[in-house]
Amino acid sequence: MAGLTEGGRREGTGNRRWVVGMTGASGAVYGVELVRALLEREYEVHLVISDAGWRVLRDELGWDAARRSDALAAAFGSPPERGVLVHYPPNDVGAAIASGSFRCRGMAVVPCSMGTLAAIATGAADNLLTRAAAVAMKEGRPLILVPRETPLSAIHLENMLKLARLGVRMIPAMPAFYTKPRDLTDVVRFMVGKVLDQMGIDHELYPRWGEAHE
Repeated sequence: MAGLTEGGRREGTGNRRWVVGMTGASGAVYGVELVRALLEREYEVHLVISDAGWRVLRDELGWDAARRSDALAAAFGSPPERGVLVHYPPNDVGAAIASGSFRCRGMAVVPCSMGTLAAIATGAADNLLTRAAAVAMKEGRPLILVPRETPLSAIHLENMLKLARLGVRMIPAMPAFYTKPRDLTDVVRFMVGKVLDQMGIDHELYPRWGEAHE
């Protein structure tokens, strides 16, 4: 199963679909590596990146934000070697993933800015990304957020607590060091692995506690 499509041509079945959002928080590499990990495992990824997210991709990873389709093709292949990648503009509020009738396993927002987190917490679905998150919540599907901010204000913490009480899974970008990371790649793999754990997807991106670290 492989392909790169624009605007939501439907491929496959809901059991192999995940919606992924990327926002303007620092840590764009986490989102990129999550998409790559899902594609490598032959999942169908429905990707929406906010305008601020594209800015961070440019600033942190050197992506050409002005030529978005080219940037995605360079990062993931056109089509990807495995899996299916469907990309949506953030203002396409009528896209497939904006509807509860669109079947998928759930959604992850990686990284998740505090602005996006606040919008999700208050139901302010003013773009496709926040609308898709609202749909995941109302349909009872897993919603996973990877917030990246420090220090955290009381407002940030209250918004996280509100969403956690509603069943949203919070995975702050707080890497552990019991895995004895050798470089930044190991740190990124740990965080992406934690997201995959919450998705219920098998992986070997980091050694688990009690496993050999050599």
